[in-house]
Amino acid sequence: MTATSTAAPTSNVDLWSDEILSDPYPTYAALREQASVVYVPANDLYAVTRYEPIREALADWETFSSVKVAFNDDMNAALSHTSLASDPPKHTPMRAALMENLSPRSLRPLKDDIDAKADALVASLLDRPDVDLAKEIAKAFPISIVCDLIGVTGHVKENMLRWGEAAFNVLGPMNQRTIENFPIAGELFGWVMGVKASDLTPGSMGRGVFDAADRGMIPHEAAAGIIHQYIAAGLDTTIAEIGNALHLFGTHPDQYAKLRSNPELIPNAFNEVLRYYSAVHVWGRLVTKDVDIDGVTIPAGSQAGFIFAAGNRDPRHYDNPEAFDITRNASDHLSFGYGVHGCAGQGLARLEAHAVLAALVKHVREYSVGEPVMTPSNTTRSIGSLPLTRLVKA
Repeated sequence: MTATSTAAPTSNVDLWSDEILSDPYPTYAALREQASVVYVPANDLYAVTRYEPIREALADWETFSSVKVAFNDDMNAALSHTSLASDPPKHTPMRAALMENLSPRSLRPLKDDIDAKADALVASLLDRPDVDLAKEIAKAFPISIVCDLIGVTGHVKENMLRWGEAAFNVLGPMNQRTIENFPIAGELFGWVMGVKASDLTPGSMGRGVFDAADRGMIPHEAAAGIIHQYIAAGLDTTIAEIGNALHLFGTHPDQYAKLRSNPELIPNAFNEVLRYYSAVHVWGRLVTKDVDIDGVTIPAGSQAGFIFAAGNRDPRHYDNPEAFDITRNASDHLSFGYGVHGCAGQGLARLEAHAVLAALVKHVREYSVGEPVMTPSNTTRSIGSLPLTRLVKA
């Protein structure tokens, strides 16, 4: 922060254009080198682009409020009763209920089962001639895990992928993607508003939310929002993260060889995946008072957008940030956010991604992939298809 402040420099980009979403990093680099804060008139947004300002702002929930995480008014209104889009003190009990089943202690008993499922899935694909890693691992695995944890089956499980994708697309500005996905996101919202404890498997994470409401830990009307967050937050970002990992190791054989020779690097390697390819493009906040960042004023009432992907490649913070290096200490990456709103599901995402990577290095000596087919998403870096082109079994 500085004593003398000026108006933000501007950029004529549209951060949610198909062209930028499919390959955002050149644009993010240009914005980051332009300034720590750049006003984007096309999106009426103050983009925060550099590592330190993003991290400091994430820690300051009073100035950068979560009541405006989405980039359209309809979704911010719809999310107003969730922990995602609220601040303390309202946020605190909802966050506690959300985390009750996502804490390290709660997740620890799940590890062996998740590891076994990942191992079986990877092993089942070894002799297949036509494998799409995005569809058959990155998408299929989190869906199976999350559905079992929440306790859903049948038509809910069948719709989970499209519901999860829609839940993140509608966080964007009111563009064509958002408009097309509102009806699909509405299906998910309609289901969670009507779901009862008896609809979910006994002992499941979803049933546990209703148990928390019965104990008075949260209002009963908050249960639906938490179930919604389990589904929305538990799928699309984790799918993106696992897909990114499979792509990076399929195109960086030297890094994959390091991982195979030292599987203990898996947690560190996944952090580097998260740094190199952030699952989330831009995340919103409402600026509650005039605030100066590196000599630029963001006026009260504005919306700030934290470009995690730009911050994660900021050369002011990371040496040689354009290199994918699994020996780098990237544990302080921004991809899970920071502060009171740090990603609630990050522990589960790590369990799933670590399990997939462990199964991969166990069963596969070498592999390579074709060109990924990107699916433009308003919120996540999503690989729609990733063909496996070569595989040598271990």
